[in-house]
Amino acid sequence: MELFEVIGRRRSIRFLLPFRPVEHEKIQCMLEAARLASHWGNVASLRALVIERDHASQEVLDALPSPVGGYQVPLAPVVIVWYIETGATAEVGDRLRELVDIGAIGYGDDKREEAETQLIPVMEAASEILRQPGLGEVDCGQGIAQATLVAFSLGLGTCCLGSGDPEGVREKLGLPDTCRVLVTQTVGYPAEQPEAGGQRPRPPFGEMFHLNAYGEPFPRSDEVVDDLKRQQMIQTPAPLPWREEELLYLRRGLDLKGQGLL
Repeated sequence: MELFEVIGRRRSIRFLLPFRPVEHEKIQCMLEAARLASHWGNVASLRALVIERDHASQEVLDALPSPVGGYQVPLAPVVIVWYIETGATAEVGDRLRELVDIGAIGYGDDKREEAETQLIPVMEAASEILRQPGLGEVDCGQGIAQATLVAFSLGLGTCCLGSGDPEGVREKLGLPDTCRVLVTQTVGYPAEQPEAGGQRPRPPFGEMFHLNAYGEPFPRSDEVVDDLKRQQMIQTPAPLPWREEELLYLRRGLDLKGQGLL
């Protein structure tokens, strides 16, 4: 599957086949993609706890409800709890030395000495600040996004869910207190069509992106848009004419009684 098509179809799949397990190999591919994502200082603070519904204790499953769309977790054969390990910032010096040694940063005969006297002290001094919410979450988001794209390319569906009590989730799952739970991601084989009702609405392009100065919209080329539509990155806008019938079918087939907000 071409990259643009994967991006175009990478929308939340909320309805999964509860009876079809997900192969470990496919989950591993997602994790490999997350592991290789770029991260400041090369500290790689993104972590994941993979939970298989059929092998998890009820106590673990009870730690995962979502305040919105709570039916999704019970349907999902696999749930990935993504979290940031803030303690990884303490290793920034060693991680930077690795980058110097392989030629990713610095050059010349004095590159290691310069790193030890300039870059590494600055980054180590800032490590406590960098533990706080902000840049680390941004870089972890890159890893989660890469994992999600891989999932779609492998025929899986996913949806990232927030939590009203991430600290409670962390404690119930036994994660160290140096961790912050980011999102819970359901993973499985889609029960709904991959279009999931069509391209979701977004704010106007010109309101979101600026060129050279705030308030100056980045020019949007209709030719580029048409080309992206041909490559299926931009797909038919929602709602598709059959979507309501699909939702009713899924509600009956998955026995989602009482779930008025799907």
